[in-house]
Amino acid sequence: MSGDLLVVGSVAIDSVETPFGREDEAVGGSALYFTAAASLFAPVRLVAVVGEDFPEERVAFLAERDVDLSGLVRRPGRTFRWKGRYGFDLNEAHTLETHLNVFEDFAPNLDPAHRACPYVFLANIDPDLQQRVLDQVESPRLVALDTMNFWIEGKRRSLLEAIERVDLVVLNEAEARMLADEANLVRAAQRILAWGPRGVVVKRGEYGAIYFADGHVFAAPAYPLEQVFDPTGAGDTFAGGMMGYLANTGNLDPDNLRRAIVFGAAMASFNVEDFSFRRLERLTYPEVAERFRRFKALTHFEADV
Repeated sequence: MSGDLLVVGSVAIDSVETPFGREDEAVGGSALYFTAAASLFAPVRLVAVVGEDFPEERVAFLAERDVDLSGLVRRPGRTFRWKGRYGFDLNEAHTLETHLNVFEDFAPNLDPAHRACPYVFLANIDPDLQQRVLDQVESPRLVALDTMNFWIEGKRRSLLEAIERVDLVVLNEAEARMLADEANLVRAAQRILAWGPRGVVVKRGEYGAIYFADGHVFAAPAYPLEQVFDPTGAGDTFAGGMMGYLANTGNLDPDNLRRAIVFGAAMASFNVEDFSFRRLERLTYPEVAERFRRFKALTHFEADV
């Protein structure tokens, strides 16, 4: 059963420097990257907070994609800001500055339409807030959760409580090892599964993604690109493509989740082709479908054994 997709997370203003350029005052944030990707697949309802300095015209394309922005609340003060730098290892961001601003007091209160969404993505926010959302949603079909090392170190107990309540955990390779306190990625995923979720998706940057579930392991490569400008938000874009596809098809079988992961990888490959979410802003679904077909060709082989 297909349906609306709720995302709760951050909307930010970023300043990013990579070996290939620099972008100041760029609109970003986990929930915004997620929404930019997912909105090509399914109806999305966004819940987040911004300040008086947030440029609404930069996300006008989301309204054109019928994204419900009623939950994007504007408060007095400045928007959450992040400044970071990437070296030639684009898998690792070096945070230079973080200013929570209005995001520090973010307390998501869902309206009836948000509560009724059958698909829910808890973006990278305080696990206490993730649980606040879980307390409000009404019997969703699928809930996925993202996190980061800051919450793993600082709010581990609350994070583990949230993980017990969700269906799918999405995190990067270093975070999976840190969370499970296990160097081996396979054993780390198995330990996380033992805490309650039905699946774990490990994002591996330029090396793709791996999905672990009871009796299922699936690895998807990253799409090979000649030019990569900015990896900011690639993981959130991956999650948006994956969850958007699942919400669109309404099929949560393992084979369809594999296809969803490939769509997520395809969306992430577009995201890194430009700074901020400029590439996602002008992206069309036919382009996504074509890249999905190329992914299929990239991984296809004949077996004679």
